[in-house]
Amino acid sequence: MIQRVTRASVTIEGKTKSSINEGLLVLVGIEDSDTPEDIEWLSGKIVNLRIFNDAAGVMNVSVKETGGDIILVSQFTLHAATKKGNRPSYIRASKPDVAVPLYEKMIVQLESDLGKPIGTGEFGADMKVELLNDGPVTILIDTKNKE
Repeated sequence: MIQRVTRASVTIEGKTKSSINEGLLVLVGIEDSDTPEDIEWLSGKIVNLRIFNDAAGVMNVSVKETGGDIILVSQFTLHAATKKGNRPSYIRASKPDVAVPLYEKMIVQLESDLGKPIGTGEFGADMKVELLNDGPVTILIDTKNKE
């Protein structure tokens, strides 16, 4: 899930881990069928997605072109299954032994594609994520549906 933000931050145990001004807050959910190729594709899509306004006020500019920043936060709850009952199931979300290496690859790939360091959360931590969604613009991308 990608959110265009005016500002965003991640706080863990009362300490700010990451903060940005204009840019993207990216919440990523990893499942067992995700691959390094999915990470490469997704990263390229995120940094080149034209969702920032140009001089005419039209969404036609990418975060890379604006010089904006990115915060990447791992969020297993994006894979919540709610079909049965009222308690979500997270069976589709990868366990840490699969998810952590892919999350770390995503960090490296985004930094490479963006051309500068990104902010992150901390895998498995209890995080407080604050954001001011700009627009609001929120886009959901699924690597299993690359149409």
